Amino acid sequence: MIRSSLIIAFLTFSIFSSAQTKVGTIDTDYILAQMPEMEEVNKGLDAYDKQLQQDFQVNIKQYDTLVKTYQANAESLAAEARQESESKIIELENQIKQFRQRAQLMMQMRKNELTSPLYEKIDAAMRQVIKEEEFTQILHAGGNSLAFSAEEYDITERVMARMGIEIPAPAEEE
Repeated sequence: MIRSSLIIAFLTFSIFSSAQTKVGTIDTDYILAQMPEMEEVNKGLDAYDKQLQQDFQVNIKQYDTLVKTYQANAESLAAEARQESESKIIELENQIKQFRQRAQLMMQMRKNELTSPLYEKIDAAMRQVIKEEEFTQILHAGGNSLAFSAEEYDITERVMARMGIEIPAPAEEE
């Protein structure tokens, strides 16, 4: 009985030890930067940024006009009219502050919207490489959690090749 238990334990251990894991890495940010579609994404982001800047300038001009009008007429305005003008100025100041705070978030949301289809293309190509080469795990090389990875397990260039992206020649060291 003990002998058969030892044999079963040994066989179980040998099966688990023979099952290998194959871990690879990928740098999706690098792939994204090499994609020709990024030129259009950057153009779209620039156009959106210009639109936000125009909207911001409209608010600034409106604010400047209100302040100048208030300063020119403050002494001649009745208390109620002066208070109304001051509250309009304060309201516009708050709108400008909120716009500044939201602008960066809006740019990030727009970038995510424009790059989402590109990440989907990278994911599809990555999944093909994973399936063909039987990787069990893929780590993102751009993150802070990766301490070491042998170059032969980096699938970044294989995914790029699958997507038809030209791999830039390595820079010459001096």
